[in-house]
Amino acid sequence: MKTTIEISNYPLTKDYESQIIDFIARIKAHTNIKISVKATCTLITGEYETVFEIVKKEIKSSFEQYGKMIFVMKVLLGELDITKDF
Repeated sequence: MKTTIEISNYPLTKDYESQIIDFIARIKAHTNIKISVKATCTLITGEYETVFEIVKKEIKSSFEQYGKMIFVMKVLLGELDITKDF
């Protein structure tokens, strides 16, 4: 089953930009999903279990490395064409 996740990361520190960039870089390191970075969110598509395992792992890593931050996610059944601007 395919899924699409839209995720936004809001670190609760002054050095928020580098923390967001690090999270995106770690997500991009996974080659078994598709990723599109937008101005205020990152779109991730792929197999449901794979996408959620990656997101779970990288959110945990961010919490462990940087402390408090907020993640906002929207989850859709199916694979959106994330190459298009909406």
